[in-house]
Amino acid sequence: MSVAAWSLNTSDRCTNPAILNRWHPVAPSHAVEAGESHFTVLLGVEIVCRLNPAGEPEVRLRRDPATCVPAIVDYGCVWVCLGEPTEALFTIEEAGEPDRRIVHAGTIGVNVSAPRAVENFLDMAHFPYVHTGILGVEPYTDVNDYQVHVDPVTNDVWATDCEFWQPMAATTSTTGQMTDYLYRVPHPFNVILYKTTPVDAQRMDVIALFCQPVGPDRIIAHPFLCLLDDENTTASIRAFQLRIFAQDKPILENQLPKCLPLDPRAERPIRADRAAITYRRWLSDLGVTYGVIPA
Repeated sequence: MSVAAWSLNTSDRCTNPAILNRWHPVAPSHAVEAGESHFTVLLGVEIVCRLNPAGEPEVRLRRDPATCVPAIVDYGCVWVCLGEPTEALFTIEEAGEPDRRIVHAGTIGVNVSAPRAVENFLDMAHFPYVHTGILGVEPYTDVNDYQVHVDPVTNDVWATDCEFWQPMAATTSTTGQMTDYLYRVPHPFNVILYKTTPVDAQRMDVIALFCQPVGPDRIIAHPFLCLLDDENTTASIRAFQLRIFAQDKPILENQLPKCLPLDPRAERPIRADRAAITYRRWLSDLGVTYGVIPA
């Protein structure tokens, strides 16, 4: 679904400082070309991305072209802050390693809130049922116990000691394997996964979901891949990731309510939801009110 298919109203505009003052992805960097304008929507605001004469991204409000907003390029995306950026964009150290394949896997419109999309990314229990034959398969349906904590220095949410049996964990897989996972949430609307790579037992592939909040209950998803893979083409890597996301999309769009309830009594959790419970509590502590139903 294109942004043009979504109508905007005043309730889409974000006034929540916990979100307004952060960096958000608005376009893959390769989509912003010299001499052309890239139109999109962020937090209910129409914006225009262009390259200036120095080849750097320049982002302006569509209804007020004289207003230029802060923009940076990192991890294959243009990132924008519509408020006052209070901190730098989070770091993915693996993205600087020279033997990594960096792939922006697409831009997908989804009728769901960014927190719902992040929570789905954190959920291992759906692997055998939604991603059958790829990320999971029956009868291997149990989610083993794992640990969750909030880093006292960075304030990132981490889920550690995660593992799950996967028939095809990556494009480099030749057989099924027990895959080790680390989940990291460094931003309310962005989530990163570190997982076992079949090609190097000492390192991990990195997969992230960057959510561009068009409105409180609509996003453009930007999957980001940072892989150890010198065998497959970029097209095949992208196709593999899009196949997985296509399986998630109808699940996401049929969740109700579309915004994420932060009250722990609103939806009944199970033991496997430990990461989601911590994530919801973390959003409350940050003061996030956009894309959620506050407790």
